[in-house]
Amino acid sequence: MKRTFSTPWTTLRSLLNAPICFGRRPQELTGHAWVLFPNAPNTLNCGLAGLVSFERGPAEGPVPTLGGAIDILSAKGLDAVINAGDELATDYLGGREQVTALYNEACRFKEDHLFSLLLQNQDQLEALSRAATTIRELLTREEAAFTEQAGFLSPADTDAVADALEGLRDISWSLTQETLTNVRSVRDLAGAELIQSGNGWIVPFKKINTTLNAINRLEVRGRDSAGISVMFTFPAKTWTKLREFLQAEGLEETLNERSQGDTLLNNTIAVEERGKSTSVAFVYKRAAEIGSLGDNVDFLRRQIRNDLLLKVAATFKRSDFTVSSHTRWASVGAITDANCHPVDNQNTDGRIPRSGIIHVSLNGDIDNHASLKGEYEDRFDTLQKEITTDTKVIPMQIETYLKAGHDIEEAFRLAVNDFHGSHAITMQTDLAPGKLFLAQKGSGQALFVGIAEDHYIAVSEVYGFVEETPRYIKLNGEKTITGKDGKPVSGQIVVLDGTRARLEGAQAGIRSYHYDGTEVSVTVESVMETEITSRDIDRQHFPHYFLKEISESPASVEKTLQNRWKIDGKKELCKTMLDDSAIPEATIARIKDGTIKRVFLVGQGTAGIAAQAIAHLFTHYLGDPAIQVCPLKASELSGFMMGDGDGDTMADALVIAISQSGTTTDTNLAVDMVKAKGAATLAIVNRRDSDLTFKVDGVVYTSSGRDIEMSVASTKAFYSQIVAGALIGLHLAGQTKKRDARFISEEIRELLALPTK
Repeated sequence: MKRTFSTPWTTLRSLLNAPICFGRRPQELTGHAWVLFPNAPNTLNCGLAGLVSFERGPAEGPVPTLGGAIDILSAKGLDAVINAGDELATDYLGGREQVTALYNEACRFKEDHLFSLLLQNQDQLEALSRAATTIRELLTREEAAFTEQAGFLSPADTDAVADALEGLRDISWSLTQETLTNVRSVRDLAGAELIQSGNGWIVPFKKINTTLNAINRLEVRGRDSAGISVMFTFPAKTWTKLREFLQAEGLEETLNERSQGDTLLNNTIAVEERGKSTSVAFVYKRAAEIGSLGDNVDFLRRQIRNDLLLKVAATFKRSDFTVSSHTRWASVGAITDANCHPVDNQNTDGRIPRSGIIHVSLNGDIDNHASLKGEYEDRFDTLQKEITTDTKVIPMQIETYLKAGHDIEEAFRLAVNDFHGSHAITMQTDLAPGKLFLAQKGSGQALFVGIAEDHYIAVSEVYGFVEETPRYIKLNGEKTITGKDGKPVSGQIVVLDGTRARLEGAQAGIRSYHYDGTEVSVTVESVMETEITSRDIDRQHFPHYFLKEISESPASVEKTLQNRWKIDGKKELCKTMLDDSAIPEATIARIKDGTIKRVFLVGQGTAGIAAQAIAHLFTHYLGDPAIQVCPLKASELSGFMMGDGDGDTMADALVIAISQSGTTTDTNLAVDMVKAKGAATLAIVNRRDSDLTFKVDGVVYTSSGRDIEMSVASTKAFYSQIVAGALIGLHLAGQTKKRDARFISEEIRELLALPTK
């Protein structure tokens, strides 16, 4: 709302007479207005996925054989280790190193050459299917044994078994879903006629399938439209042979028809012939304002499956291959195929020819797109009226700098400097075959580069690359540095070079710099690893994530309880088992001696509601009027309960922070502030190694610490947070003797009955 200085009556009268707008951006309006359901586009994120292949040629070495390793795991099951009197921490399933080694071998089947072997060799495929079945059977047996024995194991043994079972689940998922399911998907995408033609087609269709999988997972960020651009670059002689083949098969006319037009729509083909090479880009798009998760990607798969020209192109020898794709909520422009990303650098009538094929996708907003569009049209030519997305100015601004004589990389750098607003941008172009250009600035969007053995995969969220690799780098476009000219600069550019990666290794193919050209060093230390796998975030057979997470609530609660209790000897009473990493002895001692007199339970959003429920449980469990238990929003704790003076202390307080992600800014800031004033701190959090876990004295993870919730509304996380809070409360009550053993046992048995209920 625009604010002016006036008398209260004048202001009230103008407000009563102000127009009512639905779904508008407040910054677009002038004067007073009521805005219902304001459009804040930076809070609705889209999904980007781009892939650069660097095919290394035939690989040598034997095919992994999993049978021997599986036999070792099978011989060292829970009952066998206990009956033999061996140590669970070192011997269960052959030891954690044995499980990790088998997981690494299982993941190798996702590499291009081994994946191709599975597609071409039925015996190898059946052998891997049998291995996957054996792993699933072993997992089922061991999970049942663990459930039966959990109450009798020590905390260390419980953690060792739970950790090994997580590894076994990852192995099973990798073989079944990330390899065998994708073999079927690639076969379906390519079709029977292509499978019989040889194996040259396998890598392109495998990479297309990988990109579609990423977009399918990222659709939760936005799904009113989706698009994909598949770009081949052929040596000149190969292109001549390809054209001759198309002529002989009567397909050249189809190619020419799909190459016409000035707007990049579904089933468009862009062809750019240069002296030594020719690039061909196939584009598929779908805009659907109403629909379900997966609909758009299913449509794109059908388009690709039925495209004979794409299948022909895939069988010819290529020098480079890249893919760029996008799924979105439209923040600027109508929901149409023309506005669907990627968009290109073609103008209205082609009077001013384009410099090459430039395909661009955007997350975020180009706030000054209207003025940039006007400047381009004043200098050159009008743009297509049906394209109203702000993304269109990106390739046109790049085109402007190309016409001024800059090379493509410098044109890209200069162009992104012209854009106002928070953004993440990807570009692929025939002017730099085998490269993918990335730019990110501001805090509203993110870009990650997953680093696999034979490709890079650039995505807007970790979820997009974890099926392929745990290794990644993250762009930091929010950081401000002192640039070349001594002025502050922010924004980061990354250029992924498949050709260099093929020759010198994956790290050599990544080059980065700030928006002013100041180099950003990419070293071994820059590469991070995530513990998240596609198993943690896959929608599986559910139509949407919300239903999946409601359905998984019982299992999530069960996993939260699984290694936090045991049977106390002959008394057959249940007792809590939370070690020093969860609740430090020093914290318990401060409650025992009365030093801690206040307990604050804090969180934001749904975690704040969980804090209220846990506060009621704490009050009941501790039963001590000398201890004040108070639930608060984290922002209220930091804003109003800290005291104003430097001498104010919180040494008499225990603050328990609750967070699903561990990255909630208000919660993490509150923890920093209370720790500075002497408070003891604990956390209930879902994500291992998230920011919050490094700030507190102790952590109780919900579920396994990686049971990620993708839907907006918290469901399984909420239930698990309350159960974790109950365990903390019971543990404190038992350790401080505020409740007797029988009370603790009865409450634990009630908690154990929750999943069934």
